[in-house]
Amino acid sequence: MVSMTLIGLIGLFVLFALLALRFPVALSMMFVGLVGTVVATANRFFGLGMSSDQAWTRGFKTALSNLSGEAFEAASNFNLLVIPMFILMGNIAGASGMSKDLFTAAYRWIGHFKGGLASATISACAGFAALSGSSLASAVTMGRVALPEMKRFKYAPELSTGSVAAGGTLGFLIPPSGGMIIYAVLTDQSIGRLFMAGVIPGIILTLLFIGTVWLVVRFRPEAGPAGERSSRRERIQSLAAAIPILFVVGITIGGMYTGFFTPVEASAVGAFLTFVVALAKKTINWHMAAPIILQTMKATATVFLIIIGAFIFIPFMSLTGLAADMVTFLTSLPIGDVGVLVVVILIYMFLGTFLESMAMLVLTIPVVVALATQLNWDLVWFGIIVVIVLEMGMISPPVGINVFVVKSIAPEVPMRTIFKGIWPFWFAMAAMIALLVIFPPIAMYLPETMLGQ
Repeated sequence: MVSMTLIGLIGLFVLFALLALRFPVALSMMFVGLVGTVVATANRFFGLGMSSDQAWTRGFKTALSNLSGEAFEAASNFNLLVIPMFILMGNIAGASGMSKDLFTAAYRWIGHFKGGLASATISACAGFAALSGSSLASAVTMGRVALPEMKRFKYAPELSTGSVAAGGTLGFLIPPSGGMIIYAVLTDQSIGRLFMAGVIPGIILTLLFIGTVWLVVRFRPEAGPAGERSSRRERIQSLAAAIPILFVVGITIGGMYTGFFTPVEASAVGAFLTFVVALAKKTINWHMAAPIILQTMKATATVFLIIIGAFIFIPFMSLTGLAADMVTFLTSLPIGDVGVLVVVILIYMFLGTFLESMAMLVLTIPVVVALATQLNWDLVWFGIIVVIVLEMGMISPPVGINVFVVKSIAPEVPMRTIFKGIWPFWFAMAAMIALLVIFPPIAMYLPETMLGQ
């Protein structure tokens, strides 16, 4: 009989190898989870003296049971209806040009300050994040709008690209965050509570990013020249164009907070109101419906495959006992609960240098849930910390997916320059994590006061 821990480690190694070879995250987890479950189950029955044929038969039955049972049950969860609805909401917002309205409004009001265009970009990213729930969508959409403007005003390439890459990560924190939905499903937490927990940290992180821009231009005024001052009429017009969009965000988030909507209902209302606003602005037509729906279906299928893959992989980790061994090791360190938390955060930061955010989230969930439970950490509070660390991975070299997105929009800017520009924002995220560790109510105030829970 082979050590179960060794089987778990081999499974992790194979999974990392597949991810390094750029195999899809979902399929990699399914493969390792199914094959690993067969091997681990058979190994256990070998140890009980069962014959080879019987042991392997038990292994295959267990793996197929996980595939048809737990995975199907997870993917058919009613609460997961929020995924296609919020994706649809974001796709409508992106196709109808709402990102441009948000950027224009922010630019009209603060663009005339030094670094104002970069600050406007970050503000607009935060607003668009509340519509799309996607980091990549925020970075792509806002990058196409903001980068040409910052280039026109001769912004330093590292500041312009860094602000777009960092601002885009807000889509992973500000509700309706797709990452939070997956975290909620994998940890059996309330989606609504997690959404509420992300609101105040999202606002504070947005302000920290803007403060970072201010510090950069304070020491390097030439990096972010002031833009043109807008007239009062232009400011009012831009605000009038943005108000319907902010109204949709307010209704969606406010409805969940007051208990008037469940997250599923809020997602449907948000998608419908976004469609109504787009029709009213005449920025969308029926010919655009098919591409938007197709894009939504593709994105939804991708997320659901990741969830199914996770629910096949996680039982394998539990079966081998690897997650429990890791928790035992971490809790045995003579560094206290806060020290363990710091170690976990550092591990996430390290993994973020070579793993995509979704892969990192799914891989670590079996360990962090068991660890958080044993140390009495609130999983909602800890989830916000995890999400921010995952955001840091989105802009960390060499994988930093948001950096590659910005590079595709601004191919003339060297990768080294973009990575140079993100470091000030990276440290702003680290400061946000420190604030959450020191002051947990930053994340927990809204979830604890929301109605209908």
